[in-house]
Amino acid sequence: MGKYKKFLGLGIAGNFALHLAQAGELEEFKDIITADEASPKGMFPFYLPHPTSAKKILNTYPLSSEYIRLPKTDVNVQAEPEVGLVCELEYTAGKLSRIIPTYFGAYNDCSIRVQGANKISDKKNWGEDSKGFSNTLVKIDKFQEGGIMDNYSIASFLRRDDKLYPYGEDVELSGYSYFYTKLIEWMLNQLTTQEDFGPLEAIEEYITQCNNPKNAIISIGATRYTPYGEKTFLKKDDEVIVLVYDRKNISYKNLLVSVKNNSYDNTIMSVLAQKVL
Repeated sequence: MGKYKKFLGLGIAGNFALHLAQAGELEEFKDIITADEASPKGMFPFYLPHPTSAKKILNTYPLSSEYIRLPKTDVNVQAEPEVGLVCELEYTAGKLSRIIPTYFGAYNDCSIRVQGANKISDKKNWGEDSKGFSNTLVKIDKFQEGGIMDNYSIASFLRRDDKLYPYGEDVELSGYSYFYTKLIEWMLNQLTTQEDFGPLEAIEEYITQCNNPKNAIISIGATRYTPYGEKTFLKKDDEVIVLVYDRKNISYKNLLVSVKNNSYDNTIMSVLAQKVL
């Protein structure tokens, strides 16, 4: 998983209806004005691949495909099942001008649940193994309707004491508020204009400090929790499982059997299974 150490790490807040309310974060964004009600609230950095004095904790590489390591402090930590994009970044006259998604896969934007954090990123990277990204990714043919991503859904589970619980809702990727071209245009605008305000940060400044990285991992927003997932925080020895799967080739019922048996077909799904340490 060290292959992304030179990639910029970014995430999106509020790109799936009701998630922020479930996560107890709606109040933090009350002063953020968006283009429409469905619009995401903003973007945040979770990893900066070049040392910066502004946000040293974000210089720690957090991605793991095997583990989630809980913080040393006694805080609540919640998994956030979502889709991660591997992207190429292009610049014109030193300014970000294109974002090109090339692969997608299962992602866990694991987060600390504390009230009153100054910035979103303060809850996103507390050290090594604080984020999750699958080793089994799917190549994107085209990031628009009619492409391979139309066929995919996302589901997640928590295995605790040998019992399996649905953690996030089973939803189609098309359920994202902003997706495809609309998402790309929004991200490009957000990354080049977002100001340091409320829980948000001026990410363009970080991009410049990181010498304009050529690649990024972008998590596009956590899906809604099940009632169990909304109220359940991670503890040692849990296993978090996020699956982005081709629903034309496997039903949710058969997916559940696959998870119970720890038997995954990587040709039709991207799997992220992390042991909690």
